[in-house]
Amino acid sequence: MHESLRKKSKKWVLKCLLIALCITCYSNVYAQKVVITGKVINSDSNEALVGATVLEKGTTNGVVTGPDGSFSISVSPGATLQISFVGMQTKEVVIGESRNIQVSMQESISRLEEIVVTGYQTQRKVDLTGAVFVVNVSDIAEIPTSNTMQAMQGRIAGLYIETSGDPSGRTRNLLIRGVNTLGNTSPLYIIDGVPSKDSNQFNYLDPNSIESIQVLKDASSASIYGSRASNGVIIVTTKKGKDRFKVEFGSSISAQYFARRMDVCNTEEYGRALWQAAINDGTDPAVLSARYTYDWHIDNNGIAVLDKVNSVEFVGGNPLLRATDTDWQDVLFRRGMITNNNITISGGTKTSSVLISLGQNHNKSVIEYNWFDRINAQINSSISFLDGKIKVGEDFHLANLTEAPLRGDHNGPGINNFNSTTIISNAYFMQTRLPVYDANGEFAGPTGTGFSDRNNPLHIAYLGRDNRVKNLLLFGNLFLEVQPIKNLVLISKFGIDYDNSLKTAIERKWVEGFLSRKINYLETERGNKFNWIWSNTANYKLDIKKSSFDFLVGMEAIANDYSWMRGYKEGFADQSLDYFQFSAATGIASISGSRSGNQLLSYFGKINYRWSDKYLASATLRVDGSSRFGEENRFGLFPAFTLGWRIDKEAFMSNAKFISNLKLRSGYGIVGNQEIGDEARFGKYATNYGTLSGNRIIGTAYSITGVNTGSLPSGYVATQLANPNLKWESTSEINVGIDFGFFNESITGSFDYFGRTTKDILTRPPYPGAMGEGSYQYVNGATMKNKGFEIILGYRGDVGPVSFDVTGSVTSFHDKITYLPKSVVRSYAGNEEKTIIGRSVTSQFGYVTDGIFQNAQEVDNGITQPGKGIGRLRWVDLNNDKKIDAYDQDWLGTTLPDFEYGLNVELSYKNLTLSLFGQGVSGRTVNDENLRYTDFASGVGMNFGRRVLKAWTPQNPNSTIPMLSLVDRNSETRRSNYTLRNGSYFKLRNASLGYTLPSDLAQKMKVGFLRVYVAAENFLLIKAFGEDAFTGPDPETPGTVYPRPVSYTLGINITL
Repeated sequence: MHESLRKKSKKWVLKCLLIALCITCYSNVYAQKVVITGKVINSDSNEALVGATVLEKGTTNGVVTGPDGSFSISVSPGATLQISFVGMQTKEVVIGESRNIQVSMQESISRLEEIVVTGYQTQRKVDLTGAVFVVNVSDIAEIPTSNTMQAMQGRIAGLYIETSGDPSGRTRNLLIRGVNTLGNTSPLYIIDGVPSKDSNQFNYLDPNSIESIQVLKDASSASIYGSRASNGVIIVTTKKGKDRFKVEFGSSISAQYFARRMDVCNTEEYGRALWQAAINDGTDPAVLSARYTYDWHIDNNGIAVLDKVNSVEFVGGNPLLRATDTDWQDVLFRRGMITNNNITISGGTKTSSVLISLGQNHNKSVIEYNWFDRINAQINSSISFLDGKIKVGEDFHLANLTEAPLRGDHNGPGINNFNSTTIISNAYFMQTRLPVYDANGEFAGPTGTGFSDRNNPLHIAYLGRDNRVKNLLLFGNLFLEVQPIKNLVLISKFGIDYDNSLKTAIERKWVEGFLSRKINYLETERGNKFNWIWSNTANYKLDIKKSSFDFLVGMEAIANDYSWMRGYKEGFADQSLDYFQFSAATGIASISGSRSGNQLLSYFGKINYRWSDKYLASATLRVDGSSRFGEENRFGLFPAFTLGWRIDKEAFMSNAKFISNLKLRSGYGIVGNQEIGDEARFGKYATNYGTLSGNRIIGTAYSITGVNTGSLPSGYVATQLANPNLKWESTSEINVGIDFGFFNESITGSFDYFGRTTKDILTRPPYPGAMGEGSYQYVNGATMKNKGFEIILGYRGDVGPVSFDVTGSVTSFHDKITYLPKSVVRSYAGNEEKTIIGRSVTSQFGYVTDGIFQNAQEVDNGITQPGKGIGRLRWVDLNNDKKIDAYDQDWLGTTLPDFEYGLNVELSYKNLTLSLFGQGVSGRTVNDENLRYTDFASGVGMNFGRRVLKAWTPQNPNSTIPMLSLVDRNSETRRSNYTLRNGSYFKLRNASLGYTLPSDLAQKMKVGFLRVYVAAENFLLIKAFGEDAFTGPDPETPGTVYPRPVSYTLGINITL
């Protein structure tokens, strides 16, 4: 027993000793951990480096510096801290006795030595000799938009973007350095080395996945892409995994408001305007008795005076429709909401990297039943072998898009009228007397006399509630990179560009006032695009004393395939959503579709030369062969040459210490355009089974009686003549520029001047009837010129504890058509005496006014003018033939601005950052098309703008708005300098205020980085003023363009 007790005692003692040893070891380990605090700064400027990575070498223990550059990290004694930051030399610090350190980092690459992707290769920014703009991606990452391109509006000198408030963010117009062709003006997009002409692949990238964006603006920098680069090139590189493992999460929510309303009449004001128009016309206002009755009298001066407006109780005499005072803009427009969420998981080692991201953006727009949803997924990974000599990887992006589009009214439902803005016009100008619903709760519609055949706008929106547009986008590449010898890199990429789309339109039977649809139908269209790209490049760098060469050679093969099919069927017994399947319909059916494709084979090479970091030169040559052109002109040659001189590196500049950069550059290049469709060179024939009326076939192809009702089964009809000589459209461009920087790049800027000439522009002239059916033919014919300049100026520095960075830009470009075949000239604005030749393709042509006739004497003394009279617009007799006709028109401006400008201001104070960005245009002429309702009373059955209440009368002779009339005998709504207005504006596009959590607090919260921000979008508008100023709510979206909403955002970004 004692022996047993003794053994148990030993075991107990051993356990105690073991526990004590563990506690001691744990205590020692714990005691060995020390907390190191410090700050990371730029050694040149002493500015804090925000977001620098501080890592305990050999571990995954790391933190990120806060907005003041500070950090706090627990490490083992004697550990080595590894500090890294983009653009700075990685620095290692061995921990000694000090527990608070300051780390000064030197720039490994200055702003000038930043690496820029320029096409199949990279270059130092300082070595660029073409016009290349590097986008600051951080400026657009937090902007709440469904479309990346929309976020770039106004931020890039030379890139002109016109947008709308459409929830998809689709751009209305996108130009790099203006218009260079009469056809497709879209740029080429290069995403991770894979080219695409499909803007969707760029537009619907998640902005948080983008590492860099470069815009190649001139021909010398874009010529490496040859036949597809005449409209410029946008190069995108997405983020890759690097450094330590980390998780990044971002989330924001935005409220959107329809803030800029059309100022329209209420029910009483509308009645008053009608009365005044009737009085002016000498018509008894009793003609309006179906809508209004009036109490009025004639005063002692013989002037008609309105005492009271009485709206008839029931609209159209329908007891279910009691007249009211509906605000249709309140009815259709709502508060919108944007939610945006993304998560990125990334990491990397010396030999491998991976990045996986997921993103979601949902835009509930400001219009009822209209929304857009985007889901993004991305995976980029790579792995290296044989000490980095072989690298394989992939970059793939997936986007799933779903849209509930706007639809047309009763005159234009169906797929062809998706995203019609008729509904917006109806909301602006639907008569307010009409209620939204009748007494039975059904949608009210125009009833009785005095209404146009326009639908209730809310009913239009409701009818389109089940319409959908869906796209599945897949874009990416697999790549192999081999470095067989020093300085030689071989890269092979196989990429795909895929888009599967499905459009669905469901049209139900309905009745709305005197409008109705008696036939329901289902219409779908499926499109399938699949393009593959295989490129192979070899890049060799060679240094010989002071000379540095960079050689690039490569080949690229591209095959594009697109097919679509549309189905249509009528007659559904049930109108529930699930019942709308083609097999359930019993009525008329039709199906159509087509398939086309093209191929491109290219060989290219480029040499960059640098001597002593002073003198720069490059030469580029690309040969493209395209299946789109005739056998005689299938291959095109696209050369380019550039020169650069870094004056600041010259010995005679050694005493000018304040000049940190001064470079002259010039370039000449030729680029092409092949965007004419896949079938332009062919002779085309179509089978004709009869006359197509809507979706119905009537009769057959031929008829003995000649009235297309015979019994012959079918025939072939020529639709296009072949052109085996069709060739490339080519654009040659000269670009001259200067880059400068002063006081260690505190002041920076650039100036570029360019001149372009585009020849052999591809057109399809109209043909005279005498040539017979099917005589259309694509030809090379027109010539255009385009010139302009770009100025960028920036200043950054500190005022006490506040750091600032201000950048401004001004862009100007002007195009003109210098030659058109005679058969094409009349297809453009102008007349026989004044043609478009020598004018911009966007020129506006119309009549000229000279005020308003004030009295009978002025009318009698006036020239022959149909419809002239007191209170009417006076037209100018430009050709002095004493009459007004079509030859009294002139050029009245262009829809593109004379200047576009932008201003970006960034301020930072400790943990706070404030960013302001404004953009504007000057010298832009827009068609103020809503004037036909806001200034005139002759618009049949629609409401008026409140401007009609200020129209000319004998008692109001100083008004510039013509006297109201129920009939437009003077043709005053035609295009003229009255309807074409100054559309200049300035908008404060974005203002954001952010706060970044200090690093020591972030570490306590177990996060590496945390930032919260609030932002406002599009909330300040300054319009042009004066008699010729645009009168609508927003000159950026004139007429019935989808209005840009004002939005307010709250967001957060976290890195773990």
